[in-house]
Amino acid sequence: MPDDAPLISTTFRLVIAPSPLVKSVKGGVVNRASWVVRYRNSGSPFDDVRSPKVVRVGDRLGTVEQMEKHGPALVLRREERWRMDMVQRLQVLSDAFGVAGFEDEVRDVLHDMVGTMVDECQVDPLGNLICLRGEGPTVMLDAHMDEVGFMVRWIEADGFVRLAPLGGWDERILLAHRVTFRTDDGARLYGVLGAPPPHILSPEDRRKAVSLEDLVVDVGAADRAEAMRWGLRVGTPATLHYPFQTLQGDYVTGKAFDDRAGCVVALEVLSRLERERLPYRLAVNFAVCEEAGLRGARTAAWRLDPVLALALEGTIGADVPGVPEAKQPVRLGSGPALTVADRSIIVRPRMIRFLERLAEEEGLDYQYKLPTYGATDAGAIHLERGGVLAGVVSVPCRYIHSPVSTLRLSDLEATVRLVAAFLRRAAELL
Repeated sequence: MPDDAPLISTTFRLVIAPSPLVKSVKGGVVNRASWVVRYRNSGSPFDDVRSPKVVRVGDRLGTVEQMEKHGPALVLRREERWRMDMVQRLQVLSDAFGVAGFEDEVRDVLHDMVGTMVDECQVDPLGNLICLRGEGPTVMLDAHMDEVGFMVRWIEADGFVRLAPLGGWDERILLAHRVTFRTDDGARLYGVLGAPPPHILSPEDRRKAVSLEDLVVDVGAADRAEAMRWGLRVGTPATLHYPFQTLQGDYVTGKAFDDRAGCVVALEVLSRLERERLPYRLAVNFAVCEEAGLRGARTAAWRLDPVLALALEGTIGADVPGVPEAKQPVRLGSGPALTVADRSIIVRPRMIRFLERLAEEEGLDYQYKLPTYGATDAGAIHLERGGVLAGVVSVPCRYIHSPVSTLRLSDLEATVRLVAAFLRRAAELL
């Protein structure tokens, strides 16, 4: 994006120190030298500022009284503004409900976020959101919308609910979590995967992992009829949900970073390249049902017939005590992860060398995801039609397939920069 390009259309974001909260102020245009900001009906502490102000990066805004009450507002550099947008997008997407096969809410959020950054968006019969811009041979980005979850498989006569898994769960982590159901009308219903109190368990039973087959969800229903009146029935989807939360440093935690982190990368790249002309048709597929067998990417790739593809993922960060370094697929803080091979694809060296070169030219740290853990949508995409040159770039995330996945924003930002560079140079691979 050129330095003199407008960076803000309808919302200008400020960090109000010392609070980490983000305030939105309507209006605002940026030029090379300074930022002209007009405040209007924003709900911000600066609402009483009616006239335009010319401010520069690092300037503080507001009267003395406003600063004493709310803290000084700092004008953000372009990279800082992007990061705030990125964090906000990740939070909204992480908190959205999108179990495999039930991605509607996430798709609606993504459609709104994409907005006018593309020429058109389509929803295919499986529910993939396919966003298109430009003309020519097709280059495909793919990030899956779905998360691991559950669906109701049975409601007991006494109102307790049994679950079937959608995607891969480690059953050891399931006890004593809160469960969120989404009923047919979109309402939320809550329950708990309760555990017998330790007081009544034998020492042997305390050490046992309880299988999902034996677990029940307590939703507070007196009987099956009451649970069904609330909207529960066989097939109702559910997930484990704890709200998105910032941690210390640049760490954040939330559910479904596999693969809402990849969705954020796609959104950020679309935003940063919005004003650039690409010599090909860019197709961004927000896929359904990756966690249920790479289903959405397979049909989207057949439909789009790409010549080049890149899958964007949140992948297995295992750099924690007790895991030998040789068994850590990726590490947080080491930049985006390049897949060499997993259970679904062996990436062609041509693609690996290209991504390596881009990262080095951009001055980015990068790492290799150790083979051959996991599988990604690239595994389905590269086998469609006559074959597709495909690769995988991932954001390292600890504790994926749990409600408390964790990543570093520096890794997320570096992944965005690498993928943006890939799209700017993708014609070299065509």
